[in-house]
Amino acid sequence: MATAVESGQMARRRPPANPIPDQSLDADRALAFVNTLSGRPTPAPAEGLVSYDALVGWARDQRLVSPSAAERLQALARKHPHQAAMVLGRARDLREALHGVIAAIEADRLPPAAALDTLGRSLAAAYAHGRLVPHEGRLQWAYEGDDDLDRVVWEIAHATGRLVLSPRVTRVRACAAGDCGWWFLDETKNHSRRWCDMKLCGNREKLRRFRNKS
Repeated sequence: MATAVESGQMARRRPPANPIPDQSLDADRALAFVNTLSGRPTPAPAEGLVSYDALVGWARDQRLVSPSAAERLQALARKHPHQAAMVLGRARDLREALHGVIAAIEADRLPPAAALDTLGRSLAAAYAHGRLVPHEGRLQWAYEGDDDLDRVVWEIAHATGRLVLSPRVTRVRACAAGDCGWWFLDETKNHSRRWCDMKLCGNREKLRRFRNKS
């Protein structure tokens, strides 16, 4: 890649639509993606990615794609429903692969080979469709296919890859509530956080234990 240099700095160009987030934001987005299937420990988990539209809406809310890009992708999906359904399937496969990896790491086990293969393929596809661009004195990653239905999966794969390759992945925890199954990043100094949300799952579990004792 050729870059222009001015006064010892990279020449400033128009920034990409989705600059690389910091590691904290990567982790938040990757875990929010895993949590689109909630209630994993229960007999009937709730699926959040019920359609390609729902996938794009989630990515828009996470600021992985802009509102205008989301509208274009959803319109394209209506024209190509079969292709959109295949992309949705790949997104769910990526989500479950990430879940398998973080669950294994939390349990101090080796991640499943199949999950690592899925993550590897997703990352390879993401990098194959992106490029490095100079922006404000540093390099950022940008995707060329704004109107490609796989764009959302590439963005998720990139955030996922940055999480699993970071030491922060060892701080990922599953909520201790028996009917939750959400994942979070434990940022406490002594790594003692147990709940995805103390006001919800934490208080509910404490109330349940109190009732069981009485």
